[in-house]
Formats: sequence, C-alpha cells, structure tokens
Amino acid sequence: MKQALRHSWKPAALIVLLMAVWEAAVRLFDMPAWLLPAPSAVWTELLNDWPSYSGHIGSTITLALGGFLIGSAVGLLAATVLHLVPGFREALYPLMILTQNIPVIVLAPLLVIWFGFGATPKLMIIALVCFFPIAVSVLDGFRQTDDDLMHYMKMAGASRGQIFRKLEWPHALPSVFSGLKIAATYSVMGAVITEWLGAKKGIGVYMTLASSSFRTTNVFVAIFLVMALSLLFFGLIRLIEDRTVSWKTKGRRERNG
Repeated sequence: MKQALRHSWKPAALIVLLMAVWEAAVRLFDMPAWLLPAPSAVWTELLNDWPSYSGHIGSTITLALGGFLIGSAVGLLAATVLHLVPGFREALYPLMILTQNIPVIVLAPLLVIWFGFGATPKLMIIALVCFFPIAVSVLDGFRQTDDDLMHYMKMAGASRGQIFRKLEWPHALPSVFSGLKIAATYSVMGAVITEWLGAKKGIGVYMTLASSSFRTTNVFVAIFLVMALSLLFFGLIRLIEDRTVSWKTKGRRERNG
C-alpha cells in the first residue's frame, strides 16, 4: 500500500495541475459553459445531477463487465489453443490480426441487424474489443518462457502438459494481466459505444441525450464517469495481479527501489 501511494502522487499531482490550468483558462477567457465548462462546474453538476444518471452507471458496469469476462475467457482459450497447436497458430493468427482492421463502428450495425437490439450484439462487440489484447499478450507471454528451464524440464522427462502447467503458464501470468488491464479499460469504452447504437440506459445513452440538447457540462460528466470506471476496472485488475503474481511484482518493486 505504501509503495502504491508513493508512486501514485505524481500522476495525481499532474491531474490536479491540469484541472487548475483548465479552470484558470475558462475563467480568464470567460468561456461560455456550452462551449467549455470549468472543472468546478462539471463537479457541481456531477454531485447535483446524481439521481438522473445513477441508474445509467449500473447499466454500463453490467454491460462492460459481461463483455470483459466473455472476451477474456475466449482470448485466454484461443491463445492457449494457438500455442499448444502450432498448426492452428500459423493458420489463424494472421486472420485474428485481420479482424482488428474492421472498425467497430462498422461492425456494430451489422450485429444489430443480425441479432436485434438486445444485449447479445452489445456483449459481442465488447468481447471482440477485449479479445485481441488478451490473446496477443498471452501468446507473447508463452513465447517468453525461459529456454534453459524448458530444456531442463524436457531433459527431466516432463510431459507437454506438465511443461505447460508448471512452466509456461506461470511465466505467462504477467503478460496475461497486462492484456487484462488493457481489455478492462477497453471494455468501458466499448460498452459506451454499444449504448449509442440503441439502449434504454447507460452512460452512452446519457451522453447522447446531453449532447443532443447541447448540455456540454453533462457531456463532460459522462466523460469523467467513463474515465473513472476505466480507472476502477484497471485498479481492480492491478490489485488482483499484485496478489496473484506476488513474486513478479515483488521483484519489480525491488528493482525500482
């Protein structure tokens, strides 16, 4: 905890400085609220308008979490299969990369046409957004397994399954969490994008309504909420990582002093 506090004061100080510059610029140039509201106005609106968007937050969290879990599970499974079956990796890895060249904003309307306006297309989009960083990170983690340890286990007569469970998987865990942290932040933005396509509740819906009525302050409230949820998801994954990969995080902290 002390280490986390020691390393987090710099970004916190930078955020405070940026907010102060933003506040000063708005007041100095007397900018109207519809063009660029001051941070103090956004914060006031955030506190006063809580009843109108509290329900939207829960909807977005549920959607983002569901898509994140699905995308994470599929990404981990795909990376494991591609690693254990080299033939699949050679055939499917380029195709997996090509899928990332399809813009989500183009794919989303097609999924809505095929699966309707329910939760299914939304979860699929979020899962697709989360899938790629996890799959690529895990595959890279498997490839970074120590060659000397691999040679030692083979010489000791370890089976392919034993090598994977006792050597490759533990060494890939830091990369797994790197992919999870990236996907966790993507999941919130993916949820907001899917809510733009057609939803009854969610931060994306709240943002669309605020934008269409030129309530710029409320749009910034939605932006701040998205940022806060992304940081929350990232922090939770980081906390689980510190508890799970303690040997790795301990070594990193010792090197950083």
